[in-house]
Parts: sequence; structure tokens; C-alpha cells
Amino acid sequence: MKKTIAIIGSGFSSLAASCYLAKQGNKVTIYEKNDSIGGRARQFKKEGFTFDMGPSWYWMPDVFERFFLDFDKKTTDYYELIKLNPAYRVYFGADDFINIYDNLEEIKTTFETIEKGSGQQLEAFIKQAKSNYDIAIKDLVYRPGVSPLELITLETTLKLNQFLSTVSNDIRKKFKNKKLIQILEFPVLFLGAKPSKTPSFYNFMNYADFGLGTWHPKNGMFDVVRGIEKLALELGVTIETNCAIEKIIVENKTATGIVINGKTIQADIILSGADYHHTETLLDKEYRAYSEKYWESRVFAPSSLLFFIGFDKKIENISHHALFFDVDFDQHAIDIYDNPKWPDAPLFYANFPSKTDKTAAPEGMESGFFLIPLAPGINDSEALREEYFEKIITRFEQITQQKIKKNIIFKRSFCKNDFVTDYNAYKGNAYGMANTLLQTAFLRPKLKSKKVRNLYFTGQLTVPGPGVPPALISGKLVAGLIQKSFRS
Repeated sequence: MKKTIAIIGSGFSSLAASCYLAKQGNKVTIYEKNDSIGGRARQFKKEGFTFDMGPSWYWMPDVFERFFLDFDKKTTDYYELIKLNPAYRVYFGADDFINIYDNLEEIKTTFETIEKGSGQQLEAFIKQAKSNYDIAIKDLVYRPGVSPLELITLETTLKLNQFLSTVSNDIRKKFKNKKLIQILEFPVLFLGAKPSKTPSFYNFMNYADFGLGTWHPKNGMFDVVRGIEKLALELGVTIETNCAIEKIIVENKTATGIVINGKTIQADIILSGADYHHTETLLDKEYRAYSEKYWESRVFAPSSLLFFIGFDKKIENISHHALFFDVDFDQHAIDIYDNPKWPDAPLFYANFPSKTDKTAAPEGMESGFFLIPLAPGINDSEALREEYFEKIITRFEQITQQKIKKNIIFKRSFCKNDFVTDYNAYKGNAYGMANTLLQTAFLRPKLKSKKVRNLYFTGQLTVPGPGVPPALISGKLVAGLIQKSFRS
């Protein structure tokens, strides 16, 4: 028997889930609180400039291909990809940077010029990372996190030691140069935790980086949102915006509908791709599976201070993606996780999509996206935002040896308070719940409510974790659980 399904939120996990559920023959409607779809992956346009407001790295292209293949489609049916070379550049100071190229052989050569013997060590390290990637992406992350037994397979049993050591420890056993260590530790930051707290198994992110490369959808990451939206509409999904959910209705311990602007909408199944903590606040207290104490005890990925900037000239001495590691990497991590505060000297990331994408800025101009990772729950004010903009733009000018501040046409900031307002994000986190040892697989919040029948969850606070590829997988997993419940 087919069901009427109401989905809360229109991020990647919700959009993905809607496709699978519609393919099953269900009547599916997505309700989005904002005036545009995409969740954290929304798009922002102003004065001829176009910005992706959230995800800007297209990694793990095989996961996207696998998603579309589930519908007998290909990514090329919906958007075009460009492989970046260099994939990104890491700055350690003025005239001191390392380019990460689009193939492992060139990366090995780069490493070898910096630390003798590191090229061979890198090859062995990436070989192990690929093995872990194959286990993770082909098997482990496509399990719904309902039982510890999901981890007990021959492959993972042989590698249990990789859950007892950390990415940081493993890298330091093979490499001594501080710059190379930081470059290798960088990819696991996408998982939302310190490398010293991330199990070794997650070095598969290094294979995602060096082995599979960094890509850019021709017109930005929103191309992917549009692509999945188009697929969803083709499958019969209905999408409604400006629909903030006020309450989830529960009768006899069963979710029966949602309230939007005072209007009750009945549904057989409620699926939330919105913030998990926020979604539970839409329930009466007795139906919440996780207490406030539980959420307080979790390790959350960072929040971020973002700047979307339009420049009236082309920016020089910069690549599409650039990381600025010219300050103490470890101290900034401490300021996020161990002693939460605004960092005295912040690391930051800069993205200039108009280097690749002609639609991102008017001709002869440049669009810039700057990001500083911050502790979730941190104090946020306009004064602090401006103070930190001055810090990073001054360093940017010094390191890239050019003046750009006077060429700013406009600047928009987005920080913790905006993550709370726009996405109901717990403590204003930007990436969800970190993938630490005690927050992996079945140890994460469940896809299926433990207290309310016909209530499900998807997204970065549940299985398998933060990031765009995991969001697509999360949507598939929850759709599978819902389909299974029909048969029981």
C-alpha cells in the first residue's frame, strides 16, 4: 500500500529521499521553511554575482553517479563537471604555498621535493586509504545504523585496529614535515572532528582527495541541487517553499501530520531532513528520543563565519580553492573543540568560483567566498564579524601580494546566528555531528524514531554523517527503512 509522505526540509538528504520514495510509488511532498530549496546548499545572487552558500567542494563523484544510476540516469543528464587542476592550493605564507594537483603522481613528486622518501610513503598511505574507501563507500556507509552487527564483516573485522588508532597518529608515523602533515589532516575536517579524534579508518577521505580529485559543477554546486530537484519533479514529487513547520502531530504514539502556518496537513509518514534536535522540539516532550543532556554531550562539527564578496576586478595569485594555513593549525583546532572561543589567529579558506565558472561573476570581476571555522555555540555579533574580516583580508593581501579591499563592491556575512535562524541548526553548527569513534554508524541518532511510529529522520546529524555524499546516502537509507516498514 502506497503512502502519503511529508518531508521536512529540502537539503540534499531530503531531496534524495524524496526521489527514492517517489520511485516506490508514494505521494511525496517536500516542505521547505525558506523561500528557496537546497538547505545549506542554497544559492545567493546579487548584482550579477552568484554564490553557493554552503558546500563548495565536489568530492566522491562515484557516490553522485551511484545515486543517479539508481534511477537509470547519469550525472551528465543533469549537470556538467569540471576537474580542477590544481585541485587546491595551500598557503603557509607569502611566496610559500603548495599546489595539490589532479593526479597522485604529481602529488607524490610534490611531496618528495619537500620531504625525501615521502612520495613512496604517500603511495602506501593512499593505497590503504583506497582500501578503506572501498569498504566504506561500497558497503559500510550504505548500512542504516540500526545494529552493531553492521560493523562485523570480514573486511572491517580485519581492520578493527583502524578504529583504535587515529588519522593524526597514522599520518605522523609516516610523515615528519609539518606542512605535509597539515595537508593530509585537512580532508578529515570535512567529517567535523579533529584528526586526533578521528579513527584511522576515516583516512579514506585522503583517497577521496588525492585519488578521485576535486571537481566543480559547471555553474556551481547549486547545479547538483537543481539536478536532483529536476529528477524529483520528474518522479512526481511536489515541493513547497515558505513552509515552516510548527508542530508534528502524534496520535497514539504515531505521527499523523504536521502543522504549517496553523494549517494541519495529514500524512502517513513524516520524514525530517531538518536539524534533528530542532525536529524533536516540534514534538511534545514525551515523544522526544534524545534529551537536551544527550545533545549537550555530543561532539558537533564547527560553525563557520562566511563572507560572500563581489570584487570589481580579477584577483591574482590565487586558485579556485585555497587554504590559508599560515597560522597555528593545532591552536585553531583547540579553539574550536577544547577551549571554545574566537581564535586569535584563524585559519581560513577562500574560494573563487569565477576562476572556473563564468556565470559566478560579471566579466572582468571576481566572486569570492571566505570561510573561518568556529566553535559551535560561540557568541556572534556584527562587530566580531567585521573584526575577523579585517584579520583575514589583511593576511590575504599580504600573502597573495595584492590590494583587494578597495575593490569590494559588496560583502555579505553569514555566521552562527544565521545558521540558527535559517536552518534551525543546533548551536549554529554548519556541518552536523562529528564522526568520532563514539559517533559512528549505529552510535549516531537513529534514522527511525524510537518513540513515534511513522516518524523518520535523515541528514547530517544521523547516519552516515556530515557532507554532501553522505547526505545522498542518508536519503537512500531512510527511504529503504520506510519501504521495509510497509512490508512488516
